[in-house]
Amino acid sequence: MSDIVTNSKARHDYNITETYEAGLALRGTEVKALRAGGGQIREAFARLDRNGEAWLINAHIGEYSHGNLNNHNPTAPRKLLLHRRELAYLQTLTQAKGHTLVPLKLYWKDGKVKLLIGVGKGKETADKRDDLRQRETDKQIRNATMRRIKGG
Repeated sequence: MSDIVTNSKARHDYNITETYEAGLALRGTEVKALRAGGGQIREAFARLDRNGEAWLINAHIGEYSHGNLNNHNPTAPRKLLLHRRELAYLQTLTQAKGHTLVPLKLYWKDGKVKLLIGVGKGKETADKRDDLRQRETDKQIRNATMRRIKGG
């Protein structure tokens, strides 16, 4: 399981409560472009439509360099492959006010591209500052402990 792309802002901007692994319906040139390292999910989000299907919107998978006229659209919506029960459960979770589906990372699993999506609620600015403050405090404690262990 190797990562292709990680959404570093997702956990900073959202409180992630649950995660799900979803497959992606991709074309051949999209898979080849991902193998070459061309992808970005920072601005992407997932949406459930009225037909009970999940879609990855605004993800950018660059065009395949050796593609021809049939190359894919880099920002086209891509269908997420989930079980019907998971889709129904995600539908109920996202109907709650403020909850959304956030793509966390794209990765390879058994030769197939998978997407880790999280159910999250947006953080307030104060919550983001608290997280930064907590991270800085943890870092100082860790450094002080290491200095003490090394005898300095």
